Amino acid sequence: MEVKDLKPELLWRCFDEITKVPRPSCHEEQIRAYLLDFAAKHGIEAQTDDCGNVVMRKPATAGCENAPTVILQAHMDMVAEKNNDVKHDFLKDPIDTYVDGDWVKARGTTLGADNGIGMAAALAVMIDKDLRHGPVEALFTINEEIGLEGAQNLGKNMITGTMLINLDSEDDGEIFVGCAGGIDTTAFFKYKRSLSPENFVYKRISVSGLLGGHSGSDIDAGRANANKLIARFIWECSQKWEIAVSTFEGGNLRNAIPREAYAVFGIHTDHLEAMEKALHKYASEIKNEYKGVEPSMKLEIADAERPEYCIDSETSLALVRSVYSAPHGVYSMSRDIKGLVETSTNLAAVKMMEDNEIRITTSQRSSVESRKNDMAGQVEAHFQLAGARVEHSDGYPGWAPNMDSAIMKISADAYEELFGVKPAIKAIHAGLECGLFLSKYPNLDMVSFGPTMTGVHSPDEKLNIPTTEKFWRHLCRVLEKVAGL
Repeated sequence: MEVKDLKPELLWRCFDEITKVPRPSCHEEQIRAYLLDFAAKHGIEAQTDDCGNVVMRKPATAGCENAPTVILQAHMDMVAEKNNDVKHDFLKDPIDTYVDGDWVKARGTTLGADNGIGMAAALAVMIDKDLRHGPVEALFTINEEIGLEGAQNLGKNMITGTMLINLDSEDDGEIFVGCAGGIDTTAFFKYKRSLSPENFVYKRISVSGLLGGHSGSDIDAGRANANKLIARFIWECSQKWEIAVSTFEGGNLRNAIPREAYAVFGIHTDHLEAMEKALHKYASEIKNEYKGVEPSMKLEIADAERPEYCIDSETSLALVRSVYSAPHGVYSMSRDIKGLVETSTNLAAVKMMEDNEIRITTSQRSSVESRKNDMAGQVEAHFQLAGARVEHSDGYPGWAPNMDSAIMKISADAYEELFGVKPAIKAIHAGLECGLFLSKYPNLDMVSFGPTMTGVHSPDEKLNIPTTEKFWRHLCRVLEKVAGL
């Protein structure tokens, strides 16, 4: 069975079309053109702002004109992650989707259900002729995954509604009424090139097969960080022998836990045998440490050609030490909501840049603004001690829960009415655009919900089919109830 043949047909057909349109973050031109063509094809009013966001408007069905206007909001972009052995151009190639039992998956890449299924739901509402509802606006924002750019720069008069449903959540049976704020902290090491020692043998050590995942919703899962595993072994070697590091690369996106990393380093030929024994011991230790958590972890070492240059010894040691000792993971749990991560930090990526510079990308999240800034300050101080230059992004605010929300009550009642169980009312340790919308429109009443998906921001991403049908039914019933039906 193909994705477009799943039920409800209208929703899955829209999703299938979206997966065929390239839309990595910062490159939303093609998906924006698709949205505007979609609106023109179906006679839907649409407009864009200077930032590139798109809004569509659908009038109320007869008799529901006086209902509050509901905004359905999703983001256009997707995280572009793939396995190293997969050939895929995210700027040109469609996502290769397939159905596997109760799940929709992609072959070797991210699926883009985050937030493609939210987009699909909003589009399906816009063209559903049988659904009864009040006035509806569908807002599609750009570059959510890298900096929340669309929400940050939303144009005036793009939305007029008073209720907003964010369609960017990942757990059936849960309605979110709050989220964490976030900030990025980036460290830069400037290094000198030194000639590679001739009496050294060079090796390429790599970590792959880790689960990775979303740096917000998966940060408490205890998964391994590829960058730290590489740095840890090289640091252990540096405590016993002289080493020379020529390359250190790992991770990609600020909001993804790094799944893969590698380094090329040299060691004196006299110590090669001892180093290889140490590696076997290390591999056994970390596999035991992550037993049951990282079932597909691979730690490999291979011969490498002697590079012409290495990173100067002072900088390479500062790099290895700082990555190894950098904070990563959960910092504190919420005292208000049981089981909610309050504050965390993600050591996301290490990249060799032009002009002899190494960039280390990290991101911090917290539902408490001062804790967010404190965590970012600790990361800054950590890398300053290692001699790095440090920069922060502007960051984005969190979304404080409103337990008196009308749309929350309507959404919860609709779910219980349809499925016979009360949904959980939660906050999420991830960045949603709602905090930024609230800063621009203080009177917005908001919730966020969606179907179950796992492995987001990684090639293991998959979307659950039965809960997607529930998500669609729930959304339709919420719109009906807002309209008084």
